[in-house]
Amino acid sequence: MTLGAIILATLAAGIGSVWVAALLMGVGAARSAGMMPQRLLSLAAGALLATAFMHLLPEAFESEAGAHDLFITLLVGLVFFFLLSKAELWHHGHEHGEAHGHAHGEHAHHHEHSHDHEHSHAHGHGHGRSGSGWAVLTGDSVHCFGDGVLIASAFMADLRLGLIAAVSVLAHEVPHHMGDLVVLRQSSTNRRVALIKVSMAGAVTTLGGVTGYFLVGQLQDLLPYFLAVASSSFIYVALADLIPQLQKRLSARETVAQVGWLLLGIVLVTVVSGAAHTH
Repeated sequence: MTLGAIILATLAAGIGSVWVAALLMGVGAARSAGMMPQRLLSLAAGALLATAFMHLLPEAFESEAGAHDLFITLLVGLVFFFLLSKAELWHHGHEHGEAHGHAHGEHAHHHEHSHDHEHSHAHGHGHGRSGSGWAVLTGDSVHCFGDGVLIASAFMADLRLGLIAAVSVLAHEVPHHMGDLVVLRQSSTNRRVALIKVSMAGAVTTLGGVTGYFLVGQLQDLLPYFLAVASSSFIYVALADLIPQLQKRLSARETVAQVGWLLLGIVLVTVVSGAAHTH
């Protein structure tokens, strides 16, 4: 009975929050298509930073884990996701370099060669953000696993408390998943693939719930470190990938809108996470 409730609740919280986020993004994009990509990038950066600094890290430091150990975990996570991005860039650059050399070997027509080079150059830029896409998915999966353990812990204490925890997780994950979807859509032109990837990361909530049901005592001690690793991925993506894309010369009106959407992402996550924490 309890295990079944945990599975249903974690599926609803983990995957349901992703689909709600996608629906809200679709409605927003339909109403305002002009500057929407820039606005969503700003919203995503604010949401990811707020999730890390206003929700995950405070929760980690409220635990019995030592601050020194948590900061080391955060630092190791940042370095890991930096190396992950470097590995993605090297891998795709190596592939494109081989393709470029092969074209030279065949003495392709100048016009065709120019077209291939432009295509490869554009394709390389697209993959330049794929490392951030993997960083988001990794951090999101770790975060969702922790959410699943928390929901399982609440259900083990009381059924009603478990339902409240699941609804709270669903609510505070919506603005964060909006940021995830923006990052994934930057590294892939296929929106459906981005939605599937984030949904799969959300499904890890159920894995955390089931694992927590059987090992809730042991995993409670590791939760602060899960939160620190997840925080490192969100901080890295926001500062290394999203915000540099926003550093463009814009009109005063567009700059104000950009900052406004950044602050909106921070406010959304802060308010919803604060309400969830209170409950």
